[in-house]
Amino acid sequence: MEQNVGKTDRLLRTLIGAAAGAASLAILAGAVSAPAILSPLLGVLAIIALGTAATSTCGLYAALGVSTCPRDTA
Repeated sequence: MEQNVGKTDRLLRTLIGAAAGAASLAILAGAVSAPAILSPLLGVLAIIALGTAATSTCGLYAALGVSTCPRDTA
């Protein structure tokens, strides 16, 4: 799959993934009072966000024909 996630997009995905993962773990540990169903949902969101940031590819972007990578002008 071709890379279609740019540098700024990767940074945002990394930050969102880290925050979602931390919130998921905080709910699991009981440090945050929230419905228990949120923990696995946030965990899945964190895995998806961090995975797409690490690989610089997004399946949804590919399906929609979107790319946030800068175009090669050469």
